[in-house]
Amino acid sequence: MIELSNITRSFGALQVLKGISLKVDKGEVISITGPSGAGKTTLLQIMGSLDKPDSGQVLYDGQDITRMGEKELSAFRNKHIGFVFQFHQLLPEFTALENITIPMLIGGQSMRQSTARAKELLELLGLADRAAHKPSELSGGEKQRIAVARALANQPDVILADEPSGSLDTKNKEDLHKLFFNLRDQLGQTFVIVTHDESLASMTDRIIHLLDGAIK
Repeated sequence: MIELSNITRSFGALQVLKGISLKVDKGEVISITGPSGAGKTTLLQIMGSLDKPDSGQVLYDGQDITRMGEKELSAFRNKHIGFVFQFHQLLPEFTALENITIPMLIGGQSMRQSTARAKELLELLGLADRAAHKPSELSGGEKQRIAVARALANQPDVILADEPSGSLDTKNKEDLHKLFFNLRDQLGQTFVIVTHDESLASMTDRIIHLLDGAIK
């Protein structure tokens, strides 16, 4: 489904990625691990079209997104890729339900459609009773689950998660990890997860080890 071919990326004289090639199949949950500075987040950002490689290809079902212009790329990202970050990145002035609707509204869906889908996702994630709460009224675990619901809003091909449980306590961390695999089982959702958490990495279908910008 996703194929990276010979991806390189440098920042000045520092070469962060050194010819990365990687395939991700539909419904697969993979983790990307490695020490700080190994290039994990840079690789995830390139896979998610948030950054462009210096060379190489990023293919989604054979379509090379590195050749797209910014407007086309933005539309592709909204429809095909969901993101979950270490810190939830929810908009504080909006409720949980409103935060989930935003990607759908940007994608051109009606408020009615977006609200209905957001309610479905809140129900699926066990947060229906938190719909009207703003982020300041939610626990850390609840905020991350809302962030996952937002990432799922447009039924993306893949969810890219960067240290998604890094700011959570042990219980919420375990709950979030279980959620990822439940979503894979229920929805066939694909996940690529950058993590330092060995317990999460050990649960995934495949572990990609990065060291000094290369897969080891």
